Amino acid sequence: MNNLTTLIKRLEAATSRLEDMVPSISDPSASANGVSSLPESGLTAPGGGLRGEPGAAQQQPMAPLPPAIDDFDALINGDVKTFVNMSEEIGGLVAEQSAAVLRAFAAERKFLIVTTKAKKPDIQSTVYMEVLKDLQSTMGVVNDIREANRASPLFKHLTTVSEGINLLGWVANENRPVDTITEMLSSAQFWGNKVIQEYKEKDQTHVQWVQTFYRIFRSLTDYVKQHYPSGLTWNPNGIDPLQATEEVNNPDQSSTRSPPPQSSARGPPPPPPLPDFNNPPPPPPMPSNGVPTSRNPSDMGAVFDEISRGESVTSKLRKVDPSSQTHKNPSLRAGSAVPSGPVRSDSSSSRGKSPLPGTKPKPESMRAKKPPKKELEGNKWLIENYDSHSGMLEIPAQITHSILISRCVKTTIRVLGKANAISLDNCSQVSLVIDSLVSAVDVIKSPKFELQVLGTLPTVMLDQVDGAAVYLGRDSLDTEVFTSKCTGVNLNLPPPGEEEDYVERALPEQIKSVIRGGVVVSEIVEHAG
Repeated sequence: MNNLTTLIKRLEAATSRLEDMVPSISDPSASANGVSSLPESGLTAPGGGLRGEPGAAQQQPMAPLPPAIDDFDALINGDVKTFVNMSEEIGGLVAEQSAAVLRAFAAERKFLIVTTKAKKPDIQSTVYMEVLKDLQSTMGVVNDIREANRASPLFKHLTTVSEGINLLGWVANENRPVDTITEMLSSAQFWGNKVIQEYKEKDQTHVQWVQTFYRIFRSLTDYVKQHYPSGLTWNPNGIDPLQATEEVNNPDQSSTRSPPPQSSARGPPPPPPLPDFNNPPPPPPMPSNGVPTSRNPSDMGAVFDEISRGESVTSKLRKVDPSSQTHKNPSLRAGSAVPSGPVRSDSSSSRGKSPLPGTKPKPESMRAKKPPKKELEGNKWLIENYDSHSGMLEIPAQITHSILISRCVKTTIRVLGKANAISLDNCSQVSLVIDSLVSAVDVIKSPKFELQVLGTLPTVMLDQVDGAAVYLGRDSLDTEVFTSKCTGVNLNLPPPGEEEDYVERALPEQIKSVIRGGVVVSEIVEHAG
């Protein structure tokens, strides 16, 4: 009896699909910009009026749709509409959410039509976001229904659909859009399988509902592989995306739009008349002094004429007053300034100002303090701007983590666990306690630095450090210490007994270099007192 009931339901679903496909077959033009599964679409003309009305006969037939849009219509009228019908059998919020799913597919259909008419906009531009606005809003409605009904007994159903509706985002994947659908199917199956587990013994309708929803993913995957295997394609010779969106959203206005009126503007003005070579115009008048106001720059003869004038060339130069001559006034040389005289209006007498000296950077104490920062970015810890931190700053490190400490003052830092490497830069009076390291501790320009090693440490590198104390443990006696431009560096070795103090050993600061046999030999300077 149960098998017979299931067979009857499948026959009813197949009959419903066939009835929905009849209007779209009889009138393909009615599905140009909407979902063609509505029964009323077969009775209307492309412009929106009833067939047989005078206004409908005046509308021009719309161009046939591309094969990609036809196949997308078949997907909507097939699996998507079957899912909507199954949701209506469950009713309530499930039916309401399935209606939002149908509207989301209709919005993506309009977006696909826009891509066939428009050029591809910049993905980061506002134009692209404006074209995707309807699709994003309808997808958001599906999720809003889930968020507003978390206490519903059908919350798992609502979550299954809200997690899977993002499969429509394949249009934003420019390389492998199928991967987006596959990923969203995994998210939907996490909740859909819970619905199957809960209702497989109680109501097979819910189980078939989940399987119907899964079928949409498989059909859309086949569709994308056939038409858009490498990403969404646009029309390289198309129109503006916003204009195409307006035409798709308002097909009646775009189809009834009257042709632009013929321009009544006049043509370009006629060309000027040709010059009359028989009666040339008179030359320009000469100035009153008989000397032309300007000379041809290419006339080198005029240059030599000016030079041959002799002393008269310098007759217009201004003579310097004796009070402004530095060789006659030693006080001017001492002050390195010459009193300003009358300024000539001639631009050749003006001199460019000498560049100002560069401003020195502010000292560290006068700079604005930044807030302290302790953050893990990937495998790198960033510790910055801690000043007189109360207590001990703990860092939970792993073997792959590197730690960068910079611009910290009077702070004690404890590294828990075995890290990879530690670097200190521009710190002052920082104390560092570590367990073990894989690599090294690198300290740069950090005076009054202290380091205590509880485990093992291969290397310590100190560069421009003034005052440092390194406390080694029994497991770190093989540590290598490299110093450069450092002063006051002391190594504290573990005592031979448990109750004894650390043994302090100073690192050498003075090096003596001598030449022996043509080779430079450097030795540590020892002070014996």
